[in-house]
Amino acid sequence: MVNLKQTIFKYLIYCHSIYVFNLDFSLWFFIGLIGQIFFGGRFIVQWIYSEYKKESVIPVSFWYLSLIGSFLLLAYSIHLNDIIFTAGFSLNILIYIRNLVLRKNKHSVKKV
Repeated sequence: MVNLKQTIFKYLIYCHSIYVFNLDFSLWFFIGLIGQIFFGGRFIVQWIYSEYKKESVIPVSFWYLSLIGSFLLLAYSIHLNDIIFTAGFSLNILIYIRNLVLRKNKHSVKKV
């Protein structure tokens, strides 16, 4: 008997699409969409936080949203075989990780 989980997994891995109104709703569509929501949502978070602080501030959540969004969009761009976006998101990830390390080091020095 075929396991339902294995069937669903194979279906998702082979990227079978569900079409509604000529829109392709595959697993990769949702990976790209969620990545874009995280990546774009970071600016909304930064805007709300800056309004709260009454000055232009970049909260740590901005960098985490950037990192998550970039990883998802990197996976999506690799799936599309798009070298331009793959290169761009690869570089972005390094920059976001570096900013998080700098931020952590800055707060570690203050505690000492």
